Amino acid sequence: MSRAGKWMRAGLAGVGLMALAACSGTGAAPKSASAAKGKDAAPGRNLAYSHDPFPSTYRAYPGTATLVTNVTVYDGEGGRIERGSALFADGKIVEIGQQVAAPAGATVINGAGKWITPGIIDIHSHLGNGASPSVQATSDVNEGTDPVTADVWAEHGVWPQDPGFGRALANGGVTTLQILPGSANLFGGRSVVLKNVYARTVQGMKFPGAPYGLKMACGENPKRSYGSKGRKPSTRMGNVAVDRATWARAAKYKRQWDNYEDKGGDRPDRDIALDTLRGVLAGEIRVQNHCYRADEMAIVMDMAKEFGYRVTAFHHAVEAYKIADLLKANNTCAAVWADWYGFKMESYDGIGENLAILQKSGACGIIHSDDENGIQRLNQEVAKALASGRRAGIQVSDAEAWRWLSHGPATALGIADRTGSLKPGKMADVVLWNGDPLSVYTRPEKVWIDGALLYDALDPKRRPVSDFELGQPGQGDVK
Repeated sequence: MSRAGKWMRAGLAGVGLMALAACSGTGAAPKSASAAKGKDAAPGRNLAYSHDPFPSTYRAYPGTATLVTNVTVYDGEGGRIERGSALFADGKIVEIGQQVAAPAGATVINGAGKWITPGIIDIHSHLGNGASPSVQATSDVNEGTDPVTADVWAEHGVWPQDPGFGRALANGGVTTLQILPGSANLFGGRSVVLKNVYARTVQGMKFPGAPYGLKMACGENPKRSYGSKGRKPSTRMGNVAVDRATWARAAKYKRQWDNYEDKGGDRPDRDIALDTLRGVLAGEIRVQNHCYRADEMAIVMDMAKEFGYRVTAFHHAVEAYKIADLLKANNTCAAVWADWYGFKMESYDGIGENLAILQKSGACGIIHSDDENGIQRLNQEVAKALASGRRAGIQVSDAEAWRWLSHGPATALGIADRTGSLKPGKMADVVLWNGDPLSVYTRPEKVWIDGALLYDALDPKRRPVSDFELGQPGQGDVK
């Protein structure tokens, strides 16, 4: 039988049928206020809300009312409940507590000896763009042809069949992730937030209504990428100079469009790259900035004030602990690793206590992966960061540390009102772990997204396999 035939049989037997249902929506978007007035829609506005030319068609998979009982609950916002229960139905969290009654017809799971948490959210991933197998044909992370490529959108390179998505779900309990362009460029392009579901198209994975992000980068990567080609930037001075010149053009572009929308007249020429930067200056697209050194992060925050935007999060940020007070004052998060350091000069001063110091200082700290393997063990990365902090005398509870995995990244992505914690009314993005989730021996037992069971370690029919892998030895063989 052909691989296509095997895919169809596997899909009809299990999750493939749900994937088709998930993509069935029209994805029609409401018109913007400008369009309603007969003018062209404002291109820099957050296209996810109004007139995105590539709208989300995501539809939640069908699920059943489920009650998990007798389980340890981390609610994602610092709360812990022993011998607790979690009820979710119709795709939403209904109730969390110790005395929760099962509605008629609900699936009841005894979670004795197990933990339940919100699904993990990875704010920094390249899955789909830097897909597996890792070969040139699947490498779509960096548009390394110009230091300013704000016109590119990560979603236009996402391959939904990347086996990494299923591995992140099954091995890591990851239910939502932000896909970013790479860091070769000062302005890398737009990011996209995805739900970690099976779909034929990237539109079928897009988190409905999630704000877009703008990937920026400072430091060694852009100056090395372009200085080696004998062009600007070749220094950190050049990095900032190109940044400022670009923001100056964006500010002028925004003034032109704002004036047109307010007063009419000649329609300005549209610039796809400046559309994105206009969205940033309007506060509707969030800046996600690759940056390692404390001094550079401080300069970037000053530059943001000059042009009237805010950096939502610095990514990697191995020296964030040096400026925790500045990050807190600027309401800027630091998305970091537990202990990666020393692989280049700007990462030399990384320390394992980084996250704990940020927490103690009241700054926003987040764990992230930037790696197709690391995304499968972010819970273990948090355990390492906790241990480093405790050895330094900084006490953070396990339940509070779960913020680094769910509520923190949800807040930075602008979706914390819908996911990131186990609160009534939020999306039922839930993981049942077969033990303490901060133990290296623990794995996800079940993962629900919008209340639908998408992974079950105890049921071979509920194990994600990319159709790219069907028919490969040991992967998705169909009898």
